[in-house]
Amino acid sequence: MTDAPTVRLATSAGPLSRFVALYALLFAAFGVSSPFLPAFVETRGIGLEEIGLIFAAGTALRLVSASLAGRLADRLALRRETLAACAVVAAVAALLYLPASGLAAIATVSIVHAIALAPLTALADALALLAATPFRAQRPAFEYGWVRGTGSAAFIVGSLAVGGTIGSIGVESIVWLQAILLMVVPFAARFVPDDQRVSNSSAVELVTRETLRTLLGNVVFRRVVLVAALVLGSHAMHDTFAVIRWSAAGLSPMTISLLWSISVAAEVVVFLLIGPWLVRTLGPAGSIMVAALAGAARWSVAAVTVDVTILFLIQPLHGLTFALLHLACMRLLAQSVPPGLAATAQAIYGVVGVGAASALLTSVSGWLYSQIGAIAFAAMSLLCLAALPLAIKLRQSRDNVLPDPAQ
Repeated sequence: MTDAPTVRLATSAGPLSRFVALYALLFAAFGVSSPFLPAFVETRGIGLEEIGLIFAAGTALRLVSASLAGRLADRLALRRETLAACAVVAAVAALLYLPASGLAAIATVSIVHAIALAPLTALADALALLAATPFRAQRPAFEYGWVRGTGSAAFIVGSLAVGGTIGSIGVESIVWLQAILLMVVPFAARFVPDDQRVSNSSAVELVTRETLRTLLGNVVFRRVVLVAALVLGSHAMHDTFAVIRWSAAGLSPMTISLLWSISVAAEVVVFLLIGPWLVRTLGPAGSIMVAALAGAARWSVAAVTVDVTILFLIQPLHGLTFALLHLACMRLLAQSVPPGLAATAQAIYGVVGVGAASALLTSVSGWLYSQIGAIAFAAMSLLCLAALPLAIKLRQSRDNVLPDPAQ
């Protein structure tokens, strides 16, 4: 007999369809808001440097909120409940943008909004990765890329839909739509499976500072976080100032929505079709190299032109700079992190790695963009190139795997 905790997982078809619904709602909510939120803030009379600082502050506080949410979810084995609570708070915070005016009020709402949004993707990823790779199973129940690709497709639908509503209703429609979608997330989260292998008290006690030090001391995990900080963090300039730049150049809201959507469409293709094959063929480290080189090329071109044809040609590189990089990092995390620390690892990866870098780079981006204009995009290329040596080292250290404290 064994004392190992029982793992309750439904058949692969059941979890897959439920995660598809959850990710569709989450990423549709992101899609209706995130591309246009900096532009919405600008309409409230906030300057470019202040926009950079506001969004940098919100991103920095994700270091606390997502990490704490991940720790709490792991310790109490309440990943679904934590996800639902954060979604409701984020919906309320989105609506608070409407009455807010002035730098102090906008900054406060933005910070609360960011704090609530921060844990959503990390918790959903932790749930999906645990369900996709059942404990001691010989084969995954389903490809994580399938549900993540569905989320990207929903992001496209959301961003295209809001592109039309902005023209007819106004930019305020982005917060209404996001709030409505986020309010439905708790109902979808209720039906996804939550692997309970760390639900007993002895396993929970093992999620301690010592265990976290072991996690952060793992060479694979540490390098994955740094790679994500460089390559995914390099998107800070684009995410904050691309729409502002395109709008100033005279591009219509619908054209901007199409440009944003085609980049996310490339995500869908990579997540569902090309990405898993590339990761298997090139390995996670080789895939990271491809993503880094694509990022260097993408930001170099973005720095010198707003020609719509060229923008439509480089936007699909997002499938490599984000989706392929993300798949490769998720594969390495799944290999290197024990299930008992899944949500904690996701929080550190997504917030300490990506979030801290994004906070710093968003702040710097605001200053750079206000000082030198579009050429500031080229600085992001250097970050991508800096990830290449780390990818080479990851290929050499991929067998460094942590023991599972829940066993």
